[in-house]
This record gives sequence, C-alpha cells and structure tokens, in this order.
Amino acid sequence: MALYKAYDTNVEVNGQTISSFVNGTQPSFRQFILSILAANGIKDVLADSWYPQQNWLNAFKEIAEKVGTMTLHAIGKAIPESAVFPPQINDLKSALSVIDVAYHMNHRNGEIGYYKLISFDAAKRHAVVECKNPYPDTFDQGIIASMAKRFKPNDSYFEYVEQDKSKPSRSSGAEASTFVVNW
Repeated sequence: MALYKAYDTNVEVNGQTISSFVNGTQPSFRQFILSILAANGIKDVLADSWYPQQNWLNAFKEIAEKVGTMTLHAIGKAIPESAVFPPQINDLKSALSVIDVAYHMNHRNGEIGYYKLISFDAAKRHAVVECKNPYPDTFDQGIIASMAKRFKPNDSYFEYVEQDKSKPSRSSGAEASTFVVNW
C-alpha cells in the first residue's frame, strides 16, 4: 500500500476530523492549509459532512512537500483534541487501544487500515503500536504522542514516542510502521 494513497476509492473522512486538522495549525497558518484543502477539492468543511479520503491525502502530501512533514506531526498531535473518541478511555492502555476505534469512527465506506496496540507493559512503562494506513508516519506519531501525553499515569513526568527504526516503515515502502511509546 502506498503512502498518501487511499486503500479504497470509496473511503470518506468526516468533516469533524478535517476541522481538527485545520485547527491543529497556528492561526496564521490556517489560511494556507485551507487553500491547500480547497485546491484538493475540500471546501467549506462541515463537521457532519463526509469528504473523499483521497482528496484529504492529496492535501497531506502537498503540505509535506511545501512545508515539511513536521507540520503533519503537529497536526497529528491536535487530532485527538477534537476527534470523536469512545467514552471508556481512562488510562494509557485504553487510550492507545482505542485509537483504532476512533479511526474507524471517523472514516467510512471501505478498507481504511488500522492502528493496533501490539504490546503494553505498565511496569516497564513501554508500549508498541503498529499503524497500517495511508497516512504519513509523522502524522501517526503525533496522534500517538498526543494520546500518551493526555493519558499517561499521574506519576509519569514525560512521554516519548519514536518510530521503531529496526522495523520497516511506510516511509520506506512497507505496509505498516511501528512506534515505541515510553513514559
């Protein structure tokens, strides 16, 4: 599966998620993001409407090419702040487990991929998350980092999310990327 290429042409993403994407940028940068979205067929975003995922992915690619992937990381960190999540999240393990549920709540109409909690060790403060979807690695890293920051135990002073460089990644042509979470 290729990066920035929807797995299924029928897949759509909800407007609330796209709004989170826009709101994840600095106010001075929003007009630029809105112009890229408009150039890719996403205009006048409404929270309860649905938009072609491929158009959104095209905007991701253009942003990465024009301003770099770290912008996508920052936007990924903002997504959990306003995306729809199930109410049962109450700790880091449930938060990392539910990313996939939220992903499926915000996409529809076909194969979209997944987020999968591979392992979680509370005693060692270590988890592994696998992402198989058409989004860039830096974006997914931002989502995972935001969830880790928000739901880490109260006695944790930090959270650190890094891509597992010992495994293949979507950036290098693999179907999935793996992230290590420490807190």
